[in-house]
Amino acid sequence: MSYQYRFERILTLKEKEKDEVNEQYKGAISKFEQVAEKLYEFLKKKEELEVHQADKLQNGLSVQDIRHHQQFITNLEKTISYYQDLVIQARNRMNWYEEKLVDMNVEVKKYEKIKEKDLIIFQRNMKENENKQLDEVSVVQYMNREIR
Repeated sequence: MSYQYRFERILTLKEKEKDEVNEQYKGAISKFEQVAEKLYEFLKKKEELEVHQADKLQNGLSVQDIRHHQQFITNLEKTISYYQDLVIQARNRMNWYEEKLVDMNVEVKKYEKIKEKDLIIFQRNMKENENKQLDEVSVVQYMNREIR
């Protein structure tokens, strides 16, 4: 008689769900990294532009060039603000998937722990049955000796 876990299908399903959530979590991490990298690029570009503008102001700059730079910086700030919102959304999504993955891991671990305990009980029962059969065989042999 071989051991068969009664919740094997559920365990398999939960493991599959956990793997799917893990893939979604990895995708959320990737998306977060992409958006954060874009935000970093825009922040760096703004910083370089401000340094460049400060250098130009030292040497003298026309009013039109100052306005042009300010307009460009304003547009860059809007873009940065947009990407900051995207980073926040991506981080929240990533954290949500992380929590879901932790929950799925806990659930899978519960079923695995149940499986371990069930296997121990099964093995114990098999051992008890084997011992009973050995006892019965011993009694039968003893009785056969007594009859002779």
